[in-house]
Amino acid sequence: MPQCHPGYRGGFGARLLILSAGEASKFNRRTEHRMTERELAEYASLRGTIRERGTVRICAFLAGLVSWALAALATAAIAIPLVALVPLLVLAGTFEAVFTIHVAVERVGRYLQVFYEDKWEETAMAFGRPTSGAATDPLFASFFALATACNFVPVLVAGPVPVELATLAGAHLLFGIRLAFARRAARRQRAVDLERFQQMKKGQPSRSINGAQAQS
Repeated sequence: MPQCHPGYRGGFGARLLILSAGEASKFNRRTEHRMTERELAEYASLRGTIRERGTVRICAFLAGLVSWALAALATAAIAIPLVALVPLLVLAGTFEAVFTIHVAVERVGRYLQVFYEDKWEETAMAFGRPTSGAATDPLFASFFALATACNFVPVLVAGPVPVELATLAGAHLLFGIRLAFARRAARRQRAVDLERFQQMKKGQPSRSINGAQAQS
């Protein structure tokens, strides 16, 4: 049966080393717990899911940003202020796609951390958000906020009547509020999901990717 190499450490760029039958037999005698074939397949599949969806998230953002720019240019030539809602909807749809993918990836990561004791996920969560220096924004919220402001400029140039101005300003403001709440939820998600998975794990044996002994 395939086994994890004893020196394995989970994480981005990590590899699952499949041992031969003879090597697996020697490895089993050195450890009291081993992962089943199904667990190995699940772990490898979920790590692949994290890697692939991380790439898809960036591609979705870039594709959505280009689509928004094209829609904004197309509607700017139309002297009807309400058409600004079209590129705004493109922008909102793109953000929701990025946010959904990010939430799913983080949830898979917490599952691996709790049920497989993935070393990378444990270290990444313990490291937390950098207090200084380079910091990333997985939701690209700053870019979406800037694009929202740019999307409102043609509305002002078109000279809308008060009702149109109030409607469009309200729509853009609502999206800005959505960005703020989503960013706040994303910052809290790791702790919330970790606590939830730990509650679910109670009474179940540990499935350590490092070959540790099962714990109740």
